Amino acid sequence: MVANAKAMYVRVSTRKSREVADLVRGKQVEEALRILKFTPRKPAAHIAKVIRSAMANAEENNNVKDLSNVKVGEIRIEMGPPMKRFTPRAYGRASLHRKPTTHIKVVLVNAEVK
Repeated sequence: MVANAKAMYVRVSTRKSREVADLVRGKQVEEALRILKFTPRKPAAHIAKVIRSAMANAEENNNVKDLSNVKVGEIRIEMGPPMKRFTPRAYGRASLHRKPTTHIKVVLVNAEVK
């Protein structure tokens, strides 16, 4: 493991985030960021941000100078607690809306190590 980063309580759907994460899992870091740049889904920007954060952690904390041989080893998309909002309905009732949140965890590894 070279470095890791995580973003918690991201306001995107877990299912949609997993679809985007499957595009870049196992790819080189530069290639993964290129793919995410041109992916027209909302979770793509959040996942790219976490990958860039993991790259910065690798440079700062683990003294990795050359990120050309680093790949995305693991992306975990987990469901966070839903935000609960209410909408007024007829006869004085309220309707519950659950807005999903997501936890995103990225682990970068060396490309030579499997």
